[in-house]
Amino acid sequence: MSGTLMRDYEIGEEIGRGRFGVVRRCRSAATGVEFALKSIEKCLLADAVDRECAEREAKVHHLAASGNPHVVQIHAAYEDEAWVHLVVELLEGPDLCERIAARAGTPFAEPEAAALVASLAEAVAACHRGGVAHRDVKPDNVLFDARGRLKLADFGSAECFVGDSGDRVPMNGIVGTPWYVAPEVVVGRAYGEKVDVWSLGVVMYMLLAGGLPPFYGETVAETFEAVSRANLRFPPRLFRSVSPAAKDLLRRMLCKDVSRRFSADQVLRHPWITSGAMSPAEGATRDASLSVERHDDTLLAFRAKVPSEPDAAWRCFESPHATWTPVICLPLGKACALPWALDCCGSQLKNAGV
Repeated sequence: MSGTLMRDYEIGEEIGRGRFGVVRRCRSAATGVEFALKSIEKCLLADAVDRECAEREAKVHHLAASGNPHVVQIHAAYEDEAWVHLVVELLEGPDLCERIAARAGTPFAEPEAAALVASLAEAVAACHRGGVAHRDVKPDNVLFDARGRLKLADFGSAECFVGDSGDRVPMNGIVGTPWYVAPEVVVGRAYGEKVDVWSLGVVMYMLLAGGLPPFYGETVAETFEAVSRANLRFPPRLFRSVSPAAKDLLRRMLCKDVSRRFSADQVLRHPWITSGAMSPAEGATRDASLSVERHDDTLLAFRAKVPSEPDAAWRCFESPHATWTPVICLPLGKACALPWALDCCGSQLKNAGV
């Protein structure tokens, strides 16, 4: 570990682990303030895309954060022959994925969902104003501070879409998480920052549908097929009480035609957002008594007692007599039942060969 890093920070216990490294608690030797230390092990970055993302993460994170209260702040970066180390804001509460799971299939009320979407849209808009696309907006990367304020985290997949000369630079590559990637990513076209708005739309849909994603399948390939079709549906059992304004915003975010899809700033100006909502802090207080054991790369997917074809599953779910088997599939073979169910499409992928 870098000698300069060891001089500047007291390194504490491990608080998380991922595919490419570890997250530890650390304390500034100068101020005593605690941070999270994200350490990425270079030898695990066999893929060229992963290496590029790791090398530029500190830069794009700094550009995206720029003091915005809804983006996790980066405070320092260190690099040695074996590791890249990022010192970032420490957030210890449950993430949005855990809050969704703790509700066991109960949808968020629209005022609370609107507040969450507004805060996340502000974070995405801040990234875009800095010329950065996050490219992996999902509940797992939405954290909360001690006051319940929403924070967008993990810029390991982010990329600049504005060049040194100020010109727009198209992005390429299948980067992100299957449920949340936009159609233009799936089909292999060059794309822009509106991929984040699509992902934001998926998150909003899940908040209002008790965790059900709008596009999914039994496999990653089937999920990508559903995403590429972009056949947005509102099952009556889940959306009967959802307002027309909420559905209108979902249609504008989950629009396959990128030229017609909303920008993050347009999302913030939509009536469903501007009409007033519960603060995220109120929602965090409401969820505080619910705990969910944390597992990295938890795999979530819906599985029904119906034919596995996605369209057949949707038709069954839209029926008032549908029967669903809830399960969360965890990487170590653990499972727990919930009134909603999941299977294989919550894990992250980069340049997937499907």
